[in-house]
Amino acid sequence: MNYKNPNSVLVVIYAKNTHRVLMLQRKDDPDFWQSVTGSIDIGETPIEAAYREVMEETGLQISHLQNSEKKQPLVDCKQQIEFEIFPHFRYKYAPNITHCVEHWFLLPLESEQEPILTEHLAYRWVSVEEAVKMTKSPNNAQAIKQYLTTLK
Repeated sequence: MNYKNPNSVLVVIYAKNTHRVLMLQRKDDPDFWQSVTGSIDIGETPIEAAYREVMEETGLQISHLQNSEKKQPLVDCKQQIEFEIFPHFRYKYAPNITHCVEHWFLLPLESEQEPILTEHLAYRWVSVEEAVKMTKSPNNAQAIKQYLTTLK
């Protein structure tokens, strides 16, 4: 069995013009809303994983290439945290893996965009306060609070 890497990324996407955060509803737990997340592939850097996960989970065409028309300022928060994996998601990891190291990123968009969902049931653009309340993930809530509460 191919187990998930217990090293992941979190990408908080927000619109600069409305100061709202994009939240995604999980398919495997419909009560769970979150930002873009995903495991880092073997041989991949955290920032490469962040770009890939944004594309896979939202369809947003962003590029880290300087001359690209689709360049978006993906911001590396230069912060990583270790967190306990929710018990009902641990089956995806090797036996005895209970924690994951998560690298944090922000993706400020000029305006809200409609994502193309492939891994989630639904999306919502919500206020910073609502995003903090609706996620079950304490680290997702912490990242939103830490980096976006000054938006008004």
